Amino acid sequence: MSRRIVLLRHGRTAWNFQRRVQGHVDEPLDEVGHAEARAAASWVAGFEPCLLWTSDLVRARVTAEYAAEVLGLPVHVDGRLREFNLGERAGLTWDEYRGQFPEEFAQFRRSDFRLIPGAEQVPDVAKRMCEALNDVAAGLPEGGTALVASHGQAIKAAVLAMTGQPVVLNALGSLPNCSVAVLAETRTAPAGWSLAAFALTAPA
Repeated sequence: MSRRIVLLRHGRTAWNFQRRVQGHVDEPLDEVGHAEARAAASWVAGFEPCLLWTSDLVRARVTAEYAAEVLGLPVHVDGRLREFNLGERAGLTWDEYRGQFPEEFAQFRRSDFRLIPGAEQVPDVAKRMCEALNDVAAGLPEGGTALVASHGQAIKAAVLAMTGQPVVLNALGSLPNCSVAVLAETRTAPAGWSLAAFALTAPA
């Protein structure tokens, strides 16, 4: 059996609900986000992970802590698993962003952050995410599974880079809160990993 990495997006925050640019701003889960994370914890336990890693941002860390309660695993916190830093636009609602910087907003909605002052760029995020996930994989036994709590755009960058695809974020659809992407190790893929599932959610 191949090794797997299950990448879990955090539960909802108030800023997610408000469609506010979040990035590195350390917003906590809202009431819905706590419920999502609690429900996801039992579901992701079905993947039988033996390792649990998380971004250091509180929305991901708390999501991971719900899983840790179910799994009985320690949580390894790693800042490389953070979301994109979205620079000077963090805190703006989408309506505010569209009104103030319409061309830049249109590019932002295509998951292209090159025009954003102070934003972290796709190659840099892909690099740090892959470095973290390779460290996760190094700690997995043959056939083992890791659960990694992270963030929507960062997860998309990671799965594209880990599978040897061009890292064009809008090549993938949206990743809902508390859904997962699953990477599976495979000898037949040039990069060594394939995307086994994307945007899976817990059964209703």
